Amino acid sequence: MKVSRRLFLSLMLLSACTAKTGSKSRSGALSIGVVSYEEGSKTLEQYDRFKRYFSEKMQALIEIEPALNENKAIDRIQNRAWSLVFAPPGLAAIAISQHQYTPLFPLIGVQNRRSVLVVREESPIPEISAISGKTVAIGNPGSATGFYFPLFNLYGLTLSELVFSATPKAILNAVAQGKAEVGALSLEEFEAYKNQVVQAKLRVLFTDSHQVPPGAVLLSPTLDRLTQEQVRKVLSQASSVVAEEAGYITNAPVPDYQYMISVVERVRSMFPGDAKENIALLQQKPVRLFK
Repeated sequence: MKVSRRLFLSLMLLSACTAKTGSKSRSGALSIGVVSYEEGSKTLEQYDRFKRYFSEKMQALIEIEPALNENKAIDRIQNRAWSLVFAPPGLAAIAISQHQYTPLFPLIGVQNRRSVLVVREESPIPEISAISGKTVAIGNPGSATGFYFPLFNLYGLTLSELVFSATPKAILNAVAQGKAEVGALSLEEFEAYKNQVVQAKLRVLFTDSHQVPPGAVLLSPTLDRLTQEQVRKVLSQASSVVAEEAGYITNAPVPDYQYMISVVERVRSMFPGDAKENIALLQQKPVRLFK
């Protein structure tokens, strides 16, 4: 009976230790958020080498979670569900200014990116003020060049309608097909996709003079200080191949988001409700872009 009792107690202790270790392993998992634009499987392949490297160095389970667009990514950031975020500029500005995420490294991207408004070549619209009363195709909420900058530049106008489009090419098609009279995207996206739009020739009506910063790798405020320092160190020591495949730069300063944040705040001041309320307001006809 004594032996059995000792064996029973030993098994109970071993079981408790195992349960504790398992809990620690699950709580030590790190979730990495990326915006995939409906390319989930391709995105997972892109981060495969980085995931293996990061998991080995951190001695933790690493989960890559693609979000289909910036709007879905905002929900995850608001809930602080991601330990790290590979964030495009609009999303980075929101995460930094509203949710205390810390930028660590810049993402690889186009330098001197600009937001533009485009119209059909034969459009009679001469300038940005004449867009009042027109239909404008824009990107998803959270996009810097497709959402925040165009709404910022159209501040004070009343539009007939806002047409939300998932991709830059869809925005150009909406303009070419007459579903919208104006489209908003980056100058680089316009140059990349304009020749794929066959229904009409397009031209740039307005170019914002401010540079849109590149995206950034962001660190969640929910991680403890020691883990944050370890993450920073591991990311900085990644090989050039690992870092390049994951899309970030280890030896460059973080982008300056001061102006980008001011643009986001100005747009948010027009629609101070929660995300669902704001989308409902933006879908009204007409839509008023002022307080």
